[in-house]
Amino acid sequence: MASSIDDLKSAIKKALPDLDLVIAWAAGPDPLSHTPLFITDEADVERIVWDPRCSQNLAGYLPGLRGKKVGIVVKGCDARSLVELLQEKLIDREDVTIFGLHCTGAVDARPVRKALGSTRGLESVVVDGKAARFTVDGEAKTLSLAEALQKKCYTCTGADAEVCDHFIGEHGQPPQVTETPATTLEELEAMSMEERLHFWEDQMSRCIRCYACRSACPLCVCQDHCAAQSREPHWVDQTDHPREKLMFQAIHALHTAGRCTECGECERACPMGLPIMTLKQALNRSIQDLFDYRAGTDPDQAPPLFEFREEEKNIKERDW
Repeated sequence: MASSIDDLKSAIKKALPDLDLVIAWAAGPDPLSHTPLFITDEADVERIVWDPRCSQNLAGYLPGLRGKKVGIVVKGCDARSLVELLQEKLIDREDVTIFGLHCTGAVDARPVRKALGSTRGLESVVVDGKAARFTVDGEAKTLSLAEALQKKCYTCTGADAEVCDHFIGEHGQPPQVTETPATTLEELEAMSMEERLHFWEDQMSRCIRCYACRSACPLCVCQDHCAAQSREPHWVDQTDHPREKLMFQAIHALHTAGRCTECGECERACPMGLPIMTLKQALNRSIQDLFDYRAGTDPDQAPPLFEFREEEKNIKERDW
């Protein structure tokens, strides 16, 4: 890890004179979550950190920086969001310099904080593919990957940033998380439609309508014209009712259908811990079945809902 961070700093220092800024991570006020770092001066490069606490998907900042020469540090799941932004022409490839890394997994702050008790004296976090190891006030503590990592890491298909200009460190495999609990999607699939409705009404009753999920999503780029605040047309009522909140989440999920890379930012940002990525996962499964497409894998491929074909391979509408 020390070699990777030193190599990353060297690569950024070399590229910085030709860039307006570089986005990376720095230590934040929360010992379990690092914070975005916007580098414009070489002195700031020394503040860069890289470990499993670098959870935030930095690709979400790129559309707002269009027109500038930007460097960005990405792990595998972040890189897939970046690919999707390229596909939709929301960013320009020639303006973005990508520093790619291999990710061993991103820690989930909520369960880790509960398992460790106190994280005030947290000194280091290391995920080695088999377990997550924490040093708190000089004392070593170990958690299983299922206890420590974010849910998105359970089904990770690529821990390396495949699209990049500079790959730092060694390539590797995704974390092998075993003995994981059933996902929310699996639990929902076992329910009746009425049970699913009751499940979501219960979840949405806890929603405080802060829209952190929307703000954190790297592909939710229409915030100035969001359905949540639109009065013409008036899609979502502002009354504090679970079904109105679920209506917003359904619209959000449909807007990201075939685009969502399951980076997990919506769930990570939610202060109430709602399983809202499940809605996107369900749609992604349908998109893969119908169009054999996974978001964020090929920058030259158009998302299936962005183009029209008279005949779809897996939709036999003429046979109905």
